[in-house]
Amino acid sequence: MAARLDPARGVAVKGAAAKGFVSKGVASKGIFIAGTDTGVGKTLIACALLHGFAARGLRVVAMKPVAAGAVRRRGVWLNDDVAQLRAAANVDLPQAVVNPYCFAPAIAPHIAAQEAGLKIRMAVIAKNYARLGRNADLVVVEGAGGLLVPLGGKLSVADIPARLGLPVVLVVGLRLGCLNHALLTVEALQARGLYLAGWIANHIDPAMAYATENLQALRARIKAPLLGTVRHAQNPQPARVALMLDIRALNARLDAQLRSRPDACG
Repeated sequence: MAARLDPARGVAVKGAAAKGFVSKGVASKGIFIAGTDTGVGKTLIACALLHGFAARGLRVVAMKPVAAGAVRRRGVWLNDDVAQLRAAANVDLPQAVVNPYCFAPAIAPHIAAQEAGLKIRMAVIAKNYARLGRNADLVVVEGAGGLLVPLGGKLSVADIPARLGLPVVLVVGLRLGCLNHALLTVEALQARGLYLAGWIANHIDPAMAYATENLQALRARIKAPLLGTVRHAQNPQPARVALMLDIRALNARLDAQLRSRPDACG
């Protein structure tokens, strides 16, 4: 894919955004990708959203503030989710900015941080997010595990969108138990005053009984819009999944939320 150097920002820009697109917004937008559990397809959906917004001409970049489960290559710890996110973005920024906290063992982040002798600090995450926002029109931030996964001390994953002021897109993995997981997550978002921009149903279990009826139950109970239903695939491709998502509706929700913020210009 062709890339050019954005002279205003000094970063590499690929794809449609490299053809001279200039955002009309005065500030970059961001979204936080939360999941009802681990293994529900957050990375797939985040990459699909990156593809979808890039196809609309936006400069997009991803962030995975905390990742657990990595291998060491050439002296650098590499997480597979982070690698996929960076590949899907069309703005290339250093890995340490995209993923400030990366731990080797695939265990709960607060335990991994404790084992590494580190403390996950929200100020570090916010600083790196701000740098990403200065270099892109949209920042897609992916969480770790479910919404209430501990990060250490009193912090949880939910504190990331709260601190960064991000609307949330919830990925619901359609499998047995998803009704309770999804509705509890929505309640947790509401209790923290977090804005749910929409949710996406991901068919992770092709053998799930009464999947349609479960989906109908969720649609009746979650007030935010369903932004797409992703069919099960053995090897899902983010660019194809992007075609299953209502990017236009999500973009409108993000714009509306951005305009309603107290610090919005106008």
